[in-house]
Amino acid sequence: MTKNALCGCCSVQGDFAKIDQKRSGRASFESINYQESDLVFSLGVRRSREKMNRVYNFSAGPGVLPVPVLEEVAKEFPDYHGCGMSLVEMSHRGPVFSQIIRETRDLLRELLSVPETHDILFLQGGGHMQFAMVPLNLLGAAAEASYIVNGVWSKKAAAEASKFCRVSVIGTPSRAQVPHPDSINVPNDAAYLYYCMNETVNGMEFNYIPQCPDCVPLVSDVSSNFLSRTIDFRRHALVFAGAQKNFGPAGLTVVIVRKDLLGLAGETCPTMLNYQVHSEAGSMYNTPPTFAIWVANLVCKWLVSEGGVEVMDERARLRSKLIYNAIDSSDGFYTNTITPSTRSRMNVVFNLREEALTELFVKEAADAKLVNLKGHRLVGGLRASLYNALPVRAAEVLADFMADFAKRHG
Repeated sequence: MTKNALCGCCSVQGDFAKIDQKRSGRASFESINYQESDLVFSLGVRRSREKMNRVYNFSAGPGVLPVPVLEEVAKEFPDYHGCGMSLVEMSHRGPVFSQIIRETRDLLRELLSVPETHDILFLQGGGHMQFAMVPLNLLGAAAEASYIVNGVWSKKAAAEASKFCRVSVIGTPSRAQVPHPDSINVPNDAAYLYYCMNETVNGMEFNYIPQCPDCVPLVSDVSSNFLSRTIDFRRHALVFAGAQKNFGPAGLTVVIVRKDLLGLAGETCPTMLNYQVHSEAGSMYNTPPTFAIWVANLVCKWLVSEGGVEVMDERARLRSKLIYNAIDSSDGFYTNTITPSTRSRMNVVFNLREEALTELFVKEAADAKLVNLKGHRLVGGLRASLYNALPVRAAEVLADFMADFAKRHG
């Protein structure tokens, strides 16, 4: 194994997903070949070809990860690139992990075209922590914030914010739907406008960017469609995402925040909940989730090798279209009540005409290696989460299963 002067014991890059940052063309994994058709993966001369017995995983989160990433983690976990120890045993302030977190930040900036006006923070606590951190950091002297409430997660966010300020609710909390753009009226003195771009539980996704005055920062929870579509950072002052959908394992939260909004937190804001503290410390004020950031780094490299966010958007549209077509062509056997223009590309929710068949559907699907299709406990029914790492073939197989199930039980 080639030694690296940076740490004296290992190559930080290793031989996985070496991406030439100077090359404008499509990057590739040098030693990995992934065939969706038979789930066969090859890791170069050091590992023989073998068949993997993997299911199609439609979990809403933690969600499916790219198999090449899982393979690399398994290969390097006990002895990271010849260092004689696992990455999770290394100091987070050492040169190896320091390079990983810098590179992950750079890859995210490249994938999402994040301008230098925004900082990228790697935090913990998930979306629930952000429900408190957003008002604690953005209220400043304002007394009110505006929230578009159109589903479970935006409702939770608004409820948490109400502990710190008055919350002006836009939308109809009792009915899950994306509000019409003309219904959004935000006062100039609002601290910010908040919305959830994709409601994971309710299966709806904004097909437009909400309008607000130029003086009002726009904030969005993008947890469940992160890295599946572009984000206009000229319009968005802050976005956050839990990693466990499209970016990595649970335990990591990404916040992308406009730098001029740092420093607005009041003196009573807990240190660990202050964006400015984490920004100034390079996301290392405390020990960061090193394993989750390493996996996120590998996911970013996989995304680059696959063609980036634009390709992920194309695949997301194709996967979701397959399932929605299966629903719409079932003569009412399956139902989805979301307005078609705001149906989620990531989380397809649906019900059976005969609710009593739901458990049988879940069981028979699992027998066919289509797993985690049960709907969220708050709404019931069924849900197919179609995240970036899920092969298009999985959606094809599910659509065929749905047609067959409807034929047999309709």
